[in-house]
Amino acid sequence: MSQIDTLIIGAGAAGLSCALVLGSGLEKEFALGKSVTLIAHQKTSHLQNALFNNVLGLKPGTLGKDILDEGLIQLKNLYPKVSIIEKEKVNAVVKSEEVYIVTTNKAEYKATNVVIAVGYTSLITIKGLENYIEPHPRAAIEKDRIWLRNTNHIVDENLFVAGTLAGWRSQYAIACGSGAQVATDILTVWNNGKDAKIHDKV
Repeated sequence: MSQIDTLIIGAGAAGLSCALVLGSGLEKEFALGKSVTLIAHQKTSHLQNALFNNVLGLKPGTLGKDILDEGLIQLKNLYPKVSIIEKEKVNAVVKSEEVYIVTTNKAEYKATNVVIAVGYTSLITIKGLENYIEPHPRAAIEKDRIWLRNTNHIVDENLFVAGTLAGWRSQYAIACGSGAQVATDILTVWNNGKDAKIHDKV
């Protein structure tokens, strides 16, 4: 089993945003040879039922389900070095010495960094995360939402969380920004601690 440098779990707003920013950085000298994989299990994404009229850059009437589909196509077309695993559900994320073992319903993966970017419902079933789960600090108690306790998106060493599960409000732009922040934090680590941002220019 080869070791993945960064494994992203979840392909909603936060997960796709994280994968796109990391994918765009793989050509940088400091990231050469790094590997990024996205497990694109999307069935519980709140984007499935979303309608966007108030998001900068999106045409009013844009549907969340279309973003889910088009986001994966964008990732595949622009950054084919990012591996995408579809039709697998993550069952466990367990720390084993210096790596994480991520088990799905079909396979097992070994990763240095893991980014958890799934939804913030209390129905989360990923074993190994139980000790980090707390009531969501920015959601109504009656909605029974959760977060993974973290500091600046870091849950534990090399274990990150992004989007609503990181404690942010359920707004598309916020979730995207959270995923991008995690990606730039990982790029910065790869760049020996020197701040790394990836901008495309005309």
